[in-house]
Amino acid sequence: MIDRAANAEDLHHLLTQVAAGTLSVEHAQQRLMAYEDLGFAKVDYQRADRQGFPEVVWGLGKSAGQIAEILDKLQAQHPIALATRIEPSSFVEIAQRLPLAHYYPLARICAVGKPEPKPGRITLVTAGTTDIPVAEEAAVTAELCGFQVTRLWDVGVSGLHRLLDNRQCLLEAEVLIVAAGMEGALPSVVGGLVSVPVIAVPTSVGYGASFGGVAALLSMLNSCASGLAVVNIDNGFGAAMLAARILNRRSG
Repeated sequence: MIDRAANAEDLHHLLTQVAAGTLSVEHAQQRLMAYEDLGFAKVDYQRADRQGFPEVVWGLGKSAGQIAEILDKLQAQHPIALATRIEPSSFVEIAQRLPLAHYYPLARICAVGKPEPKPGRITLVTAGTTDIPVAEEAAVTAELCGFQVTRLWDVGVSGLHRLLDNRQCLLEAEVLIVAAGMEGALPSVVGGLVSVPVIAVPTSVGYGASFGGVAALLSMLNSCASGLAVVNIDNGFGAAMLAARILNRRSG
């Protein structure tokens, strides 16, 4: 384990909490460590200091017990701890160990704790209804980061009037996340209508030639709308974290 270099003010506050009995010696020790080795995982306590948000647990491939233990360790140090790609059956076991854990089934996210509110609004847009689960992963992640979130579903290019009827919603956003499958055209259209950052999320929705989202990914990468950022296929979480970094820098 590597000791964390805390500044004098943080260290004084930490020791004051221990002296007052509001913080246990064990938790104080964990805060002073860069990470804790659980054997099956090394929990990174400094992630929030480096990146602006605590370490997030990738749920696939981990047992419910492992996820619960990591979340428990993280939530002891941070206001919020979350895990992505959590199946309902896994959450049942997690909730037995963490009764205060909350589950977002459409987003497949499990979270413990309450986020600290931050200034900024992120608007989520989908081309179709089948893109919603990926967009919900982004929306819930953004909300758990503390940001306000607006949802605008099913406004794809096959009925462009639906998008244009909601143009005011787009103009009120500070960052837009646009999820689309099929040919992946919607982010380019949105990018041509607004001046704020637009993050495109290709989804694995479409017929055979969409190649599980590869066609949408390539369309977005080749967008003629300047300044469009593109994340990986179905990566709603990654889109939300990019949006959070943009807003954190703006408010900082």
